[in-house]
Amino acid sequence: MTVMLDAKALEGVLGMHDAIDLLEEMSRHEASGRTFISPRLNTAFEGGWMRMMFGADHTSGYAATKAYHLIEGAGVRYVVSLYRLADGELLAVMDGRLITDLRTGAASGVAARRVPMSGPVRVGVLGAGHQSRMQLESLAAVYQVRSATVYSPTPTHRETFGREMAAKLGFPIVIADSAEAAAQGHEVVVAATSSRSREPVLRGAWLDRCRLLCAVGSTRPESVEVDADCFRGAGLVVVDSQRAVEEAGDLQAAAKGGAAPAEKQATLAQLVTGKAAVPAQGRVVFKSVGTALQDLALAARYFELLGASAPARVGSLASLKQPVSVSGGRA
Repeated sequence: MTVMLDAKALEGVLGMHDAIDLLEEMSRHEASGRTFISPRLNTAFEGGWMRMMFGADHTSGYAATKAYHLIEGAGVRYVVSLYRLADGELLAVMDGRLITDLRTGAASGVAARRVPMSGPVRVGVLGAGHQSRMQLESLAAVYQVRSATVYSPTPTHRETFGREMAAKLGFPIVIADSAEAAAQGHEVVVAATSSRSREPVLRGAWLDRCRLLCAVGSTRPESVEVDADCFRGAGLVVVDSQRAVEEAGDLQAAAKGGAAPAEKQATLAQLVTGKAAVPAQGRVVFKSVGTALQDLALAARYFELLGASAPARVGSLASLKQPVSVSGGRA
């Protein structure tokens, strides 16, 4: 029997520490060679677009698809379907909004666990939407955060972010009036913007003290969120997908320009299993485009925790993500 889990059913079931642990374990499954990820399907149509992803994990015995689409003027909706590999049965259909936000933040947490910091850190955040919130929460789950600084081109967004996240996480958040001010002087910097421009939002020249950069906003070839110098100045570039160069415009440009050669890149799975070493000093860049295996890891745990008691009916699936992400959805 297929169960339906709407957004309300998923709220509060998994915390950020849980999500980081689940994605770290999935990275180990990837390293063992027992997983599969399909190329991402991207289709544009009049008034919107649709993207689809598939992943299978033979160690856990699950497969999952995620379909997400945008309708201009409305927003983005996400649906995750979970299957049992043994017989192909559709086990659950879930609202994918929270799964997407949570696993994107948690992926940065997995990388952060491998980049130790000596003492409290300051985090610079570019972007004030759903993903920026999850990124800061994830980093606060790994590091002792002294303070954070946030910038968004929309003053009300950055002010709301600062007020609400300071109350939630318990450390001060400074409101910056420029991306440069949010990046300079911070040990950890997050780029999680909704920009779809070819003009970078973050420049490497501003990363004067940055030990870890998490660049998660650009997931399409036409988008450049961080410039090539962000990668050029790094000793290690960690990607969560081997197809990241094909999918992210900023990493694609950096690789073509020699700023992120293949020998400087490693996958998150290689980082988790110790096959890739973190430099003792200098900058580490984590470039995330998102994978169906990350969605699968969380969806499987939600099903294991909720499946037996869930009603076999549709609630409010595919809840709308808006307004800050209306210009483009997260992978």
